[in-house]
Amino acid sequence: MNLPQLVKRTLPLLTAVLLASAAPLHAATPAKPNIVFILADDLGFAEIGANGSDRYQTPHIDSLAKTGVRFNHFYTAPLCGPSRALILTGRYAFRTGAVTQDACASLIRTGEKAEVMIPTVLKKAGYTTAMIGKWGQLLPAGDAAQWGFDHMMSFKASGVYWNKAAAASWVKKYGLDGDKFGEGGVRANPGAYNIDAKKLMMADHEYMPDLMHQDAMAFINEHKDKPFFLYYSLSHVHSQILPTPDSTPPSPGLDAAARYAQVYNDNVTYMDKLVGKLLAELERLKLRDNTVIFFMGDNGTAKANADRATIGGRRLIGQKGDMEEGGGLVPFIVSWRGVSPAGRLNENFADASDLLPTFAEIAGAPLPENRIIDGKSLFPQIKGETKSPRTWAFNQLGGNFYVREAGWKLNQAGQLFDMKNAPFAEIAVPADSNDQAAVAARKRLGEALAGLNPAAGYKGEGSGRGDKTNKAKKKATGVTSPAPAESKTATPSASAPTPASPVAPADPILAERAAKFDRLDKDKRGKLTREEYISRQSDPEAAAKRFEKFDTNRDGIVTREEYLKNGTQKPK
Repeated sequence: MNLPQLVKRTLPLLTAVLLASAAPLHAATPAKPNIVFILADDLGFAEIGANGSDRYQTPHIDSLAKTGVRFNHFYTAPLCGPSRALILTGRYAFRTGAVTQDACASLIRTGEKAEVMIPTVLKKAGYTTAMIGKWGQLLPAGDAAQWGFDHMMSFKASGVYWNKAAAASWVKKYGLDGDKFGEGGVRANPGAYNIDAKKLMMADHEYMPDLMHQDAMAFINEHKDKPFFLYYSLSHVHSQILPTPDSTPPSPGLDAAARYAQVYNDNVTYMDKLVGKLLAELERLKLRDNTVIFFMGDNGTAKANADRATIGGRRLIGQKGDMEEGGGLVPFIVSWRGVSPAGRLNENFADASDLLPTFAEIAGAPLPENRIIDGKSLFPQIKGETKSPRTWAFNQLGGNFYVREAGWKLNQAGQLFDMKNAPFAEIAVPADSNDQAAVAARKRLGEALAGLNPAAGYKGEGSGRGDKTNKAKKKATGVTSPAPAESKTATPSASAPTPASPVAPADPILAERAAKFDRLDKDKRGKLTREEYISRQSDPEAAAKRFEKFDTNRDGIVTREEYLKNGTQKPK
């Protein structure tokens, strides 16, 4: 056999051997994965099946937990604006100034001190980026390029489902409470949204979550051949809740509360359905195995729904807007099929600042320079490692903050809480306790807070809004932080022990205002969040302005004292 014949006969075999030997190498170095970040609005820890929800069935979200890692102790700010700012920057609120809803609008966008957000980080690694859905309090809204996104579909307000005419039709058809369900429209401009800064209006038959889904699917299909990042910020399940396209009329004889509960349940189900449709599209495009999917709630369950959000018959202590477990503990799941250990429960502590460095490591992108990034990458834990670079999570709203570790929590007032019964109860530990475990926990967490120094605000890195918040609180109340909380335990019928009835002021005008506040404060907690106050007024825009007047310390909460002291007009 001559040499040419030998080469001719052996070349196919040699080629096959070379290809076979190269296959494992190719499998070990896949293309950069796509990243899909799904953020549900006002969906608390106890509202998904994977976390043991008594009421809500979320099979598609649960499937992410079955194919990935479910985090049992993941925290974020208890209101949507500060939560989103924390996610996008990887920096705690006392550094960025995003300590309240309204303060989020002041995030620095230009110059050396401009905040660098997730899309800007990922674009440096070759990713095409999109934001679809609720944008929140960050300004300007609808401008994709200014925030670093290649594409943006967004709406200004929260709880956008139908336009004004359709909302009124649903309310009438279902015999619902028009004020509670948003007749006359949702907040801001009902039915208005933006696609890449172009303003559009919803038609009467259009459902905003479906429009968002269609835009998300179009983005994925357009960019399926190169790495993309999709920030999919859902409308569900923020108030005002309205029926979904799949809803059926309530059964005859149901009272208003039962009708509302049924419609809310429909919204959770529809949200889960949309997650399932997204997963199905990734499967159809053969992108599922090379896409890392993150699912998270932006804060705890809203007050109107908190009593129904139970696990084993118990509700969490606190709710949206509170500095308790029910406010900041949220569902968080990461699924990277073939990379994440299937069905893993992660008991380490983490918070929303960890997302930016996690996305950066997955994408192979450098972190922003010349600034402190508080977050730690979760990528090793997503791949199955059990060790964590942090032992605690930090949370802040206004001048209130805490650091949380396994078994313990320490807040800005120096109050230590025994968290052995969390998330259902928090037990205040006396300051003079000699319990060795409590003493050691107080020391550890105190050192963690001292290292962060939240009360000092920016530490010279920016506007110092966090520091100003504390100064405003001190000026308004005479103290830098609220008095230590009493021990609390949540039950399905009440989020906290009912305080003694407040004494009505002698002044008739103040007495009238006090009575008005007490009517608004339905759960008798002595405070109102911005959402609670505005949702109970006939003119949301005017109510928002009044709330800002009442909220002198800019912590996103109006106390009874603030309401009485700062309101001059006759209450409506």
